[in-house]
Amino acid sequence: MADDDAPCPSPLFCDRCQRQLEPGQGDFYVVRIEAVADPTPPTFAEEDLPIDFRAEIERLVEQLRNVSAQEAIDQVYRRLTIYLCGSCYRRWIENPAG
Repeated sequence: MADDDAPCPSPLFCDRCQRQLEPGQGDFYVVRIEAVADPTPPTFAEEDLPIDFRAEIERLVEQLRNVSAQEAIDQVYRRLTIYLCGSCYRRWIENPAG
């Protein structure tokens, strides 16, 4: 897998089968994937109102204390680019989660 901002590596290989890809030959696909954590605002019920929000925030901060900045960002947003040969692309596009 390649970082989305990185230039196309040379030589280029399929990220699934490692077959060498030939730019300009039309034999591969560039797939850009963007994943975003649930952007829906949280819902609150009446029973949530008496919660000590300061203590809750402190609890969340403590949970993140040993998490690097990059790990924290990756939990919220991730973008990557993969290169797939035609054969791998056809299998992937039919079942991307498989």
